Amino acid sequence: DVSMEEYFRTTFEDKLLVKMPEREDDHLTSATRLLEKKREMMEVETALSAQKEEFQMKMESLQQRREELEKKEHQLKESLLKFDRFLKETDAKRVRAVKKAGDERAYRRQKEQEIVEIQGEMRVYSQLRERLKALSDRYERYQKFLEKVIEESNEFTEVREVMDRYETLSSTKKDLKRREDRNQETVEGHKSEQSRYKESKANEVLSQNNVLSGLRERLDESASRALQCEAEWTQVKNSVADRTLQLGMIRVATHNLCQLVSRYRDQGDDIDLDDEVLQVTSEQLARVQQFVLDLTAITDRVARGAIEVDEESDY
Repeated sequence: DVSMEEYFRTTFEDKLLVKMPEREDDHLTSATRLLEKKREMMEVETALSAQKEEFQMKMESLQQRREELEKKEHQLKESLLKFDRFLKETDAKRVRAVKKAGDERAYRRQKEQEIVEIQGEMRVYSQLRERLKALSDRYERYQKFLEKVIEESNEFTEVREVMDRYETLSSTKKDLKRREDRNQETVEGHKSEQSRYKESKANEVLSQNNVLSGLRERLDESASRALQCEAEWTQVKNSVADRTLQLGMIRVATHNLCQLVSRYRDQGDDIDLDDEVLQVTSEQLARVQQFVLDLTAITDRVARGAIEVDEESDY
């Protein structure tokens, strides 16, 4: 839609373009041109008024048409809302119908399962009834037997007393059996304990035998080492005896040499054995050494003197 302002502006420009005077009228007077302008303005205003009326009529027509369109749009929206509500209600009904059908199917399956279970229980009860009937038929002769026992016995007067006596004897038998089992378990426990004790003692004896064997080995090793040490000690004693003998011989020889030296130096006098200094072998050897040194020196001097005498005799 074109706004009123744009419409007036366009119409006014068209009028001005159509009625614009040409340059060839420049020779007209100012009053004439003013009148011409006024006339043109009046024509423009007349045209504008006509255009306004026409535009107003068009606007009223457009407004009426718009109202009709809005009314139709409102009616269409209401129709759409009604149709949407109808669809929602239909869908809800469909969901409820589907749910109801599912619930009915589940309920039917449940009832069918219950029927199957009840039929199974009926078969079980029927079989149980048949077994009980068979037991009743089989135990009927025992009932007759017990009644006959009561008739011929002076101890019992009712079948219940016989059953009580039987239950008492049965309970006593079970107690005795439990005691026997406990005693047997106790005996087995003692046997197991005895076996473990024997095994423990056997292991202990084996361990002690191993220890004894180790001690015997150590004793044999100690005896062997003792024999070896004794042999070494004998060898040491023999070596010491030999060295003692050699030392004695050396001391005797040293003593004899010392006596010879003393006799030679002291003109045949024996060495004084009471002299503690001369009793030491080292001192005796020192004395012999000193004698040998002195004798060597004397021999050297004598030899040099003989050489000098020979030289003098030669001269």
